[in-house]
Amino acid sequence: MYGFNVERINLKDEDGVKEVRGFLQSFQLLLDDNVDYTIVIRQNGEIKATCSKSKNVFKCFAVSDDLRGTGVSAILMGAVADKLFEEGTYHSFIFTKVENIDIFTSLGYKLIHKIEKVALLESGIYDISQYLKRLQLEYNIDGATMKSAIVMNCNPFTLGHRYLIEEAARQSTEVLVFIVEEDKSSFPFIHRYNMVKEGVSHLNNVRVIKGGEYIISEATFPTYFLRRKDEILKAYTTLDASVFGRYFCKTLNITKRFIGEEPYCEVTNAYNDALKEVLPTYGVEVIEVKRRALMGEVISASKVRKLIVEGKIGDIKHIVPSSTWEFLNTKIGKEIMGRIKFSHAPH
Repeated sequence: MYGFNVERINLKDEDGVKEVRGFLQSFQLLLDDNVDYTIVIRQNGEIKATCSKSKNVFKCFAVSDDLRGTGVSAILMGAVADKLFEEGTYHSFIFTKVENIDIFTSLGYKLIHKIEKVALLESGIYDISQYLKRLQLEYNIDGATMKSAIVMNCNPFTLGHRYLIEEAARQSTEVLVFIVEEDKSSFPFIHRYNMVKEGVSHLNNVRVIKGGEYIISEATFPTYFLRRKDEILKAYTTLDASVFGRYFCKTLNITKRFIGEEPYCEVTNAYNDALKEVLPTYGVEVIEVKRRALMGEVISASKVRKLIVEGKIGDIKHIVPSSTWEFLNTKIGKEIMGRIKFSHAPH
């Protein structure tokens, strides 16, 4: 009808990327650094619409006013969806401005949650409610028992993490420990998960659970449409806390969320503040536990990584559980430590 042609942008082409960034800037949007696929629609050589994705998350979506109502949104979404199908992915998310909700619901997306500026939607072969039902079956979670929850990255698992879990176990009938599944950390998820699972096996009322796509997923960080860092952080932490309260706490009967005191990390501290603000509105008590210290210094995963960089491997043994220490001494553990030593990544 309108004869639109979809063009893929080579993300290694600086000029092409710069052109997309310029178009997005006119909408007060940013092009995320982590996008892996970007398409545009042009008229007379000028970009008039664009959409990108990062893994299974649609983002950086914009359509010029003169093309609204022409079906171009469906063309963009369909083209990116085709790419996901090629990759064998059949479930996707969209982070967008609240004013775009109607566009995406008309294309079959379902709203998960919205806050003041941010909306999270999904589409695919399952939704968050079905995911949680599957989680209950997989981990044999009884919906009748009141539970506590902890969300951890454990990069790697330390005595500080174990102390927090033990405190929650002491104060609770049952504790669900969700390990962040996003593989953006120095220690891959499967190893972090196993370190924790083995490290708390002595606690009969603790279940260690894979965090999945709905808890602290780096791929869904909405940097592309909020410019100021404090806005980005506030939006992400508030939305994550809201999804956890609205869906996880309600379905799994979680009445308490334990968090560790955070004196150093700005992001974790902001996340804790959001949990304290949001979760009580869902009837969930947030309990902050003072961090465990050794010789006056707080035990943290960042301290472990710092010791690795400094080559002080022997000092690590005093601040990690045996499950972590044993893993660090495996072939894979030594390879990971070798990469950390020469990496400048914060995680």
